[in-house]
Amino acid sequence: MNVEVVAIGSELLLGQIVDTNSSWIGSELAAAGLNSHFQTKVGDNPHRMREVLEQALSRSDAVICCGGLGPTQDDVTREVLAEVLSVDLIPNDAIADKIRMMFTSRGRDMPENNLRQALIPDGASPIPEQPGTAPGLLCPLEHAGVEKVIYAVPGVPYEMKEMVLGTVIPDLVARTGTPAVIRSRVLRTWGMSESGLAELLADRIEELDEAGNPTLAFLASGVEGLKVRITAKADDEGSADQILDVEEGELRALMGDIVFGVDDQNMEATIIGELTSRGLTVAVAESLTGGYVAGRLCAVPGASNAFRGGVVAYQPDIKFSVLEVPEGPVVTEEAAVAMANGVRSLLGADIGLATTGVAGPQEAEGKPVGTACLGMAGPGGHRSTTIRLPGDRERIRQFSTISLLDLLRREIDSLL
Repeated sequence: MNVEVVAIGSELLLGQIVDTNSSWIGSELAAAGLNSHFQTKVGDNPHRMREVLEQALSRSDAVICCGGLGPTQDDVTREVLAEVLSVDLIPNDAIADKIRMMFTSRGRDMPENNLRQALIPDGASPIPEQPGTAPGLLCPLEHAGVEKVIYAVPGVPYEMKEMVLGTVIPDLVARTGTPAVIRSRVLRTWGMSESGLAELLADRIEELDEAGNPTLAFLASGVEGLKVRITAKADDEGSADQILDVEEGELRALMGDIVFGVDDQNMEATIIGELTSRGLTVAVAESLTGGYVAGRLCAVPGASNAFRGGVVAYQPDIKFSVLEVPEGPVVTEEAAVAMANGVRSLLGADIGLATTGVAGPQEAEGKPVGTACLGMAGPGGHRSTTIRLPGDRERIRQFSTISLLDLLRREIDSLL
């Protein structure tokens, strides 16, 4: 069963609204074991809407239309569906009564325009869930001699979700006759380029392409690193999870310590979890990153178990007076380590972290824009590194932040 999603609305094409509905529907289809190979957006133009629907029906078994079911003149999904089905629109008294009741219960008069929403293509069925005035539609049809189905749901997210979960997904699963489960797991990595990772996993990808299940995909996520998504299909959740477990083990053996988290576990959550499990605390001194490191750590629930606090020592004299950094150049690894030791002592933490460098727009101390000096200090020693980062000021600061946290993740034992 291949299911296509068609999002309707000129506002989607103009960028006035971000189409989150299609991605949500896609995830629900995948969770139900239903294939979805195409998603399309089209404006409120009857001719183009019909063209898109005809194309969708030519390559998919079912189509979910999202949007265009309101009461205004540009809401023409009902009319277009009737054309595609080659039927007339007919009034549905039950829907009309329900819409009137919604207005009455709110103490408001119903504009006659709302009765347009009670018109449905002949042969179609209203979707039972109707949290708003727009009814959803279930439209069976024959296309090129093959039985297919179109579902129409509102663009309002909470209305759409109730209909998709309550009627659309169960109806699609029933039509397949062979329910399946598709599950995905994401391994989050830092420290390797996309091309490098693809080369590292080339043989494994080729093996999986031949087997067909599970599959791998790369998701480049900027300052969040590279993600490797494993997707498995099975008869039930337990079997799908078992496939994911085996493949995760294979990939971890190949990728080693560049893997820092799974699914929604970001770098800062990994760090806080590791520190908490060891009973350690951390403090940060920031120049280059200006509070970004502290901000990311503080965003993790339970951060207070491990995070002592931070100092934004942006000007050199603050580094010297507050953190007791020896006077001299401050864009150096030595300065970064001194800052880490200073904040560790000042805030009473087990580990101190520090950033200093050049975010731009011009070089400083003879160091080019993008220079980042990262330092760490603990009871057993210290570590530091200098990296060169690309991009504008914001990207340099963001990449410095996650690079420092990753350095701590890899080197924490050497500090103790």
